[in-house]
Amino acid sequence: MAEETKKGAPKGLIAIIVAAVVVIGGGAAAMMMLNLGEKEKYFLAERDTIDFMVETVEDRYEPEMNWLKHTQENVTESTIELAAEYNDPFGGSGTMGMDPSQIINNSSLTITSATDMENEELSAELLANIGGIEVDGINFHLTSERVLLGLPFLEEILQLMDEDFGPLLHEFDPATFTGEETLGLDSVFDGTSGFLTEEDLEHFQEEYLEMIFEELPESAFTSEDEATQIMGESLDTEKITLHLTEEEMKELINLVIAKMQEDERLKELMREQFNPLVATDPMMDQEIDRMISEFEEGLEDAEEAVENLYIPEGLTSTLWVHNDLVAKRDFEVSIGSSEDDLVTFNVAGEQLLDTSSQSFDYELSFSDPSDEGSMNISGDLSSEDERIEDTITLTIPNVVQLSYNGSETLVDGTRDFERTFSFDDDFSNGSLIWSGSATYDNDQMNSEHEISVDGTDVDPDMFGFFMTIDSQTIDGVEIPDEENVRDVGSMNADELMNYFEMEVTPQFQQWLMGIMSEGGSVGF
Repeated sequence: MAEETKKGAPKGLIAIIVAAVVVIGGGAAAMMMLNLGEKEKYFLAERDTIDFMVETVEDRYEPEMNWLKHTQENVTESTIELAAEYNDPFGGSGTMGMDPSQIINNSSLTITSATDMENEELSAELLANIGGIEVDGINFHLTSERVLLGLPFLEEILQLMDEDFGPLLHEFDPATFTGEETLGLDSVFDGTSGFLTEEDLEHFQEEYLEMIFEELPESAFTSEDEATQIMGESLDTEKITLHLTEEEMKELINLVIAKMQEDERLKELMREQFNPLVATDPMMDQEIDRMISEFEEGLEDAEEAVENLYIPEGLTSTLWVHNDLVAKRDFEVSIGSSEDDLVTFNVAGEQLLDTSSQSFDYELSFSDPSDEGSMNISGDLSSEDERIEDTITLTIPNVVQLSYNGSETLVDGTRDFERTFSFDDDFSNGSLIWSGSATYDNDQMNSEHEISVDGTDVDPDMFGFFMTIDSQTIDGVEIPDEENVRDVGSMNADELMNYFEMEVTPQFQQWLMGIMSEGGSVGF
């Protein structure tokens, strides 16, 4: 077992090494620098470039950003109507002589939801129209402590408390469930489900980025003035180069590994990211334990593995800075266990950034003794006189090309847009076309969306998907009172099975027969 662990250590280290390399090459740019030597100017240029792009996006989509903030700070209600249109190019019938277009074109789904992020309350009501048959009475309510579900065939509302979820699962299957499982309802409202919190980001910045910045030697940075071509223009730039020798890289990587060995928050975070999977697959709990255990074992053997790394040219990262922003970059590092298995990573590109337009062209490539590959991403983004024109292309040679083309206008709070997402490979090509408009007016928002598909075998008039959204500010979310609630979490396993067999199932069957026999509007 020990021998297997040692053999697997270099592979286990790859994520650590890549993370450290990225941070060394530019990820520490979030820190403020006061004493502007070459090291400080290098990271300050990275930080200012990131800040510039974030501000550009915020300025472009100010109405959307303001509305998002409004929904987080106020109680809002949204009504979403979904519909589709299908035009059979053959004009034929479907199964049993039924024309599917008749059902699709006469069906719709309406979802009315209300959200109060501050008081941690959410509700939703569904109305479905399926080929002229209406089904309503489906209600869903959520707080940080419980889930409530209303169904059209039950007069009472079903309730499950978060604290009862684990014990109920344990009673049904004590060998699989511990009884500690939760629905994770609080994460719905705190916005941390599957993401790093501000506290987590601050932890990594203080414990890792600041440490790496302090440990990077001043002697690793050099600078010179250089006139260079950027996107076809000759610009005067300051060329700042970071070069780390093999020994300096190993020292930094070992510092990161030592920090990770002591970092209990890192291990907690790894578990938290996988916790939502445990509720759906209890065996994941054991898998997570195994992964964390292997991670810890890999760290224990990491120092020896790092010492055996072969990094002949070290790491070189060069920035060309114009008007305090990164205009060009070239990053390269080769890592392996010997000269015979070196893997080389390279990122090279250039960009011109100003408030009204941003152009970029980057090449990402790798090579090893048996293979090589590259990916190019380029784009031209412009925003001027309340008009946006964007083109972005991602190309993987001999594999696929993905592209985005967008055209938008913003007049008096109304954004009209047409956005096309396309792909093209050796076998087929196609586009998804998303057009519509959205109006933002203080405490309300209204939008219309249409999505169609155009491709090798699909005509844009063949299928369409339509969505309208009407949102407004309301006083509060309505949550059902306790009088008409059946608390299923308080039942034991026998009581719960008996309830569903003797009460829920017969009422569902009766409701379903009513729909099938009447073919009309059914609901409560």
